[in-house]
Amino acid sequence: MQIEPGGFRKDDLHRLKSVLDVPAIIRCKNGSRVDGLEALCILLARFVYPCRYGDLVQMFARDVPLLCVITMHMMDHIYNNFSHLLTTMDQPWLSSENLLKYATAVHEKGGALQNCWGFVDGIVRPICRPKINQRIMYNGHKRIHALKYQSVTAANGMIANLFGPIEGRRHDSFMLRESGLLTELEQRSYYPHGNVLCVYGDPAYPLREHLQCPFKGANVTAEQEAYNRSMSTVRVSVEWLFGDIVNNFKYIDFKKNQKVCLSACGKMYLVSGLLTNAHVCLYGNSTSRFFQLDPPTLEQHFS
Repeated sequence: MQIEPGGFRKDDLHRLKSVLDVPAIIRCKNGSRVDGLEALCILLARFVYPCRYGDLVQMFARDVPLLCVITMHMMDHIYNNFSHLLTTMDQPWLSSENLLKYATAVHEKGGALQNCWGFVDGIVRPICRPKINQRIMYNGHKRIHALKYQSVTAANGMIANLFGPIEGRRHDSFMLRESGLLTELEQRSYYPHGNVLCVYGDPAYPLREHLQCPFKGANVTAEQEAYNRSMSTVRVSVEWLFGDIVNNFKYIDFKKNQKVCLSACGKMYLVSGLLTNAHVCLYGNSTSRFFQLDPPTLEQHFS
């Protein structure tokens, strides 16, 4: 079994190229013509580890400027054509019937809630200290300059929603409001017979019908503490997915190259999220195995 950049098996690269609608021959902005599969491999090789373009010259026999142009072209292609998959729940694998399956799996794994199908959380991604707007990017809790993202993880291991980036100083509740996630949940997060389904977040989030959170305060009862503990056990799966994104595409974890206004930091992370979903479709992940749920096929997700 041969593994290629990004953790994709060699035979699956052709399937990935097909579902991402990568043309057989792509034409870059500078007029260069490149084989589509080669361009996809260049993107994956660039993202899989914090290497320099010069390190890829020997592998692909292309000069540094062309490698850069190809990478940017492929990143724009994936983002422009498929970023909507990270913002809308109007997808077959997020149908009411499937959400019910996810909620059942969460409850059977020990979660106190019977109607929780996924988990929401924010992530702080370090960036290189900017020359301007340093206060806006500075996250006082982590004590780093950063960008923040919000993700909803379904129990089958897939990213159902990914919003960002926003400035590192912003609170998770601000990110929730800006993302429009609650509106999306109010429109589509229901049982097949109409009752409400929800996602679960940490104490930073407000309590809403479609968004549940732990009991807060020092004077929680024993029953409330047991509820918090049971939901915390299953909510950890959202952290696993954040880890999957960074582990599969380590380039985005190299903060010296994450330079706001000089590189497309947010686009890189969102494209990595889309590619992570593709990886989960093909091979599953810790979350899908934990809840014993099968993710959709590659073709179902990207159709």
